[in-house]
Amino acid sequence: VQLQASGGGLVLPGGSLRLSCTASGNIFSTNTMGWYRQAPGNERELVASISSGGSSKYADFVKGRFTISRDNAKNTVSLQMNSLNAEDAAVYVCSLVQFSRGIRQNYLGQGTQVTVSS
Repeated sequence: VQLQASGGGLVLPGGSLRLSCTASGNIFSTNTMGWYRQAPGNERELVASISSGGSSKYADFVKGRFTISRDNAKNTVSLQMNSLNAEDAAVYVCSLVQFSRGIRQNYLGQGTQVTVSS
């Protein structure tokens, strides 16, 4: 499974960005896609995830500002980020988790940089 992310960039504080990620390869119909982020000196943290059934979860620090969505037919996941602040600056990484014969398969894509600065 390969994950290709796009949409990062430089944004002013209070601005918005939309990240997208497309998965390809041996993808099962039941899976969970999501986004992690990692800022310099910090550990990687889960931002949001969404199952193939549409159930989503958010980290407390993005609730009300970020929205995750997906298109199962296209194997894509998007993250709409609003009201961005300096603490949101990080490398954002797309993820996909699925199970094969009870064994968890965890995939991460390359990161896309989000910079929040005036």
